[in-house]
Amino acid sequence: VKEVANLTLASSACDVVSAAYASTKESHPYVRSVCDAAEKGVRSVTEATASCVQPLLTALEPHVSAASEYASKGLDKLGEKLPIFQKPVEQIVSDTEELVSCRVADVEDAVTS
Repeated sequence: VKEVANLTLASSACDVVSAAYASTKESHPYVRSVCDAAEKGVRSVTEATASCVQPLLTALEPHVSAASEYASKGLDKLGEKLPIFQKPVEQIVSDTEELVSCRVADVEDAVTS
């Protein structure tokens, strides 16, 4: 999970979503009260669950560790084959807009000629 969160694409996507969430909460008081209540509920459930799950996590630690190592290798290979994961969301959007714009210009030129 940490490695996925450290991917540039995932990190920048989280930043974009977080900024939109904060902006929405700031702009709309009713939404803010609902979000605050939901956040409080999630914190309570997380705290309550953590103590119950800890013994299970301890017992499963060797299996979790092996799965984590396997997932890490898979992420490394994925990153090599798909370099888009190393780009921030803003750059991907910009590159896509540029590509679409070029294709539209090519179609316009073909239609014109």
